[in-house]
Amino acid sequence: MAIGLRHLRAFLAAGETGGVGKAAARLRRTQSAISRSIHILERDLGVALFERHPAGMALTEAGRALLARGAAAAAEFRAIAGDMKALDLRRAPPAASPVFALTVDNSRFEAFLAVAEDHHVASAARRLGLTQPAVSASIRQLEANLGAPLFERSLQGLQPTPLGEALAMRTKRAFAELRHAAAEISAIEGALAGNVAVGALPFGRTIILPRAINRMLEAHPGLRVSTTEGPFDTLARALRSGDLDFIFGALREPPPADDIVGEPVLRDHLSLLARKGHPLAGEKALRFERVRKLGWVLPRQGTPARHLFESLFVRRGLAPPGDVIETSSLAMVRALLMESDRVTVLSRHQVHYELAYGMLVELPLDLRETARPIGFMRRTGSRPSPGAALLMAAIRAVAAQQEKEGR
Repeated sequence: MAIGLRHLRAFLAAGETGGVGKAAARLRRTQSAISRSIHILERDLGVALFERHPAGMALTEAGRALLARGAAAAAEFRAIAGDMKALDLRRAPPAASPVFALTVDNSRFEAFLAVAEDHHVASAARRLGLTQPAVSASIRQLEANLGAPLFERSLQGLQPTPLGEALAMRTKRAFAELRHAAAEISAIEGALAGNVAVGALPFGRTIILPRAINRMLEAHPGLRVSTTEGPFDTLARALRSGDLDFIFGALREPPPADDIVGEPVLRDHLSLLARKGHPLAGEKALRFERVRKLGWVLPRQGTPARHLFESLFVRRGLAPPGDVIETSSLAMVRALLMESDRVTVLSRHQVHYELAYGMLVELPLDLRETARPIGFMRRTGSRPSPGAALLMAAIRAVAAQQEKEGR
């Protein structure tokens, strides 16, 4: 992490007050200490954050970017006080805690996050290249700063307390803002860099997301992309904690949490699919009464596709099919269909190549009622990094092309 919290604190005070002198008075530090922190940040980031004039200091474009992201990071740490109040943990005066004031070294938070993820001090120490006593000391210091325990022992190791979970989420969000600040400053200097972390739901994995990633990286090879696949609840937790920049796939209506917002990109509907040569492949039209008696391979309960599918039968006064194999794996769906007369409902986007190469066929059941919005899910109020914004733009372009071609 190139942006130390102690130095960020000095920079924010100078940026918000308009000078080193006022920042020193606000933080009760010497002017030389404030100037030294700003100099260290400028050295580490490789840019000037202020323009110095005889009449005073003015933020550069890079400085304005760091001020916005840094203020968002600081707000996450201050919000821990509200979390403690909600948890009825008010043993430490909020204003007195170094956690809220950005006077705790980054390394202590990094040790805390490693233990929160690994659940063992020993494995966290190995990952960070530290001794176990050093990691334990960081945890004890944070607990002393907050006046409450962050972990409790269990058979599975050290588990975060409710306060530990809140601090982990806030810290990850704050560090994400600082990573984005460094990426924005690099972009301002003409060098797009950084990692874009995407949560990939089933809809976009086959065509839209891979094509968009390739398109973006061809134009900006300095960027990196990582995708995470998994159940929606797992991806939503990663999004809320700042581990993901956005999720792409079928939107949830209503959104799953107050701090998640959806942005539609296109609309899509399900199709009835089966293997080539299926006994119903030659039919001109199928009715729900007939297909409900078939064997099915369906998404798991609780997914938007499963809900849409079952609601079709309920609206017609029919019970949903009972002969069902549940799986979220496209490879498993394909294998089950190829080896039987079972059918499934999926978006044509998800089985583009299976349809193109004649492995699967679409059966004639009208499923236009299953139209649903597909798009991005992001944290409410968050601003995407330059790389994330570029990838989202590439996804929009690929999706528009797909819709134009009628796929």
